[in-house]
Amino acid sequence: MGKKNHQISVLHTGQAFTCGEDEFILEAMKRAGCGPISYGCFGGGCGVCKMKIISGEYRADKKMSRAHVTKQEQEAGTVLICCIKPCENLEIERV
Repeated sequence: MGKKNHQISVLHTGQAFTCGEDEFILEAMKRAGCGPISYGCFGGGCGVCKMKIISGEYRADKKMSRAHVTKQEQEAGTVLICCIKPCENLEIERV
């Protein structure tokens, strides 16, 4: 069975792009030329790509720096999009 693609909608810009279920959201956003989004380390340490998940399920495949996203923030939907992959369509916005 093939890998699924999911639609990622960026609420504060009105843009959308496709992200594979095995692709980090920041990588897909960069590939699609969506923005404005800043990025730095692509490893969860710099905190530049901090965003909020408004709707949809995701999985964290990299550890996020607690200096940038606290456990409470993550539980409320704030993530570093360089660390997560979509499990379904997502709506996200800048924090």
